[in-house]
Amino acid sequence: MSNIHATAVIGSGAVLGEGVAVGPYSVIEDDVVIGDRTVIESHVHIADGARIGNECRISSGAVLSTAPQDLKYAGEKTYLHIGDRTVIREYVTLNRGTKASGKTVVGSDNLIMAYVHAGHDCVIGNHVVIANSVQFGGHCHVGDYVVVGGLAGVHQFVRIGRYAMVGGISRAALDVPPFVMAGGHASFRYEGLNVLGLKRRGFTPEQIGNIRDAYRIIFQSGLLLSTALETVRRDLPPTPEVVEILDFFASGVYNRKFLKPFNS
Repeated sequence: MSNIHATAVIGSGAVLGEGVAVGPYSVIEDDVVIGDRTVIESHVHIADGARIGNECRISSGAVLSTAPQDLKYAGEKTYLHIGDRTVIREYVTLNRGTKASGKTVVGSDNLIMAYVHAGHDCVIGNHVVIANSVQFGGHCHVGDYVVVGGLAGVHQFVRIGRYAMVGGISRAALDVPPFVMAGGHASFRYEGLNVLGLKRRGFTPEQIGNIRDAYRIIFQSGLLLSTALETVRRDLPPTPEVVEILDFFASGVYNRKFLKPFNS
């Protein structure tokens, strides 16, 4: 049985799973699906197109799956997908997608703190921690196990690779490769490996050493990026971490701009 407060407004077409709780004055529109045991606190607005998983917790004032803030959006049917066990704190806003991809995606086991905004067509992975008041432009891609510090602004189309950490109050206008730390406002730049985060996630000294060797060549050798990547490919063992780094730099249909070396 669901536990729905008498003042909540639930659309006739909404599908709520077993054990869903909906707090006072929340509004859930018609084309919404919410998984089992998800808790929706007071004054939450969940608009058409939301697909929310099991055992999520959505705090007061959150506004989810509203129309994209994009002048090209023409009312096409799009979605917001949220995985399981994700916590969405107060006044978070997550827009649904546009025809570019059809959906905005937030994975499972994430903590999205108060006042975060994720724009249309963003893809946020699993086990991600996003601190207070982070703002993502449209089409951002955030890998698994990423941490983004409070008040950071992430430019549209920016990609943040797995296990990376972005410092607070950063102006993230460049792609952040996997496994690194990046930060800065006037000059957003590479600040070394996310060693503590990697150790906490069970990376071995050998794995961390291979990652460090790759980034020493990429960021500190003085080689052109294309030459540095070829050197990594030639000189380092093709471990999964090294291959992931190379793939990250090789991928993308846009004219990618990457972090600068920390000593540049």
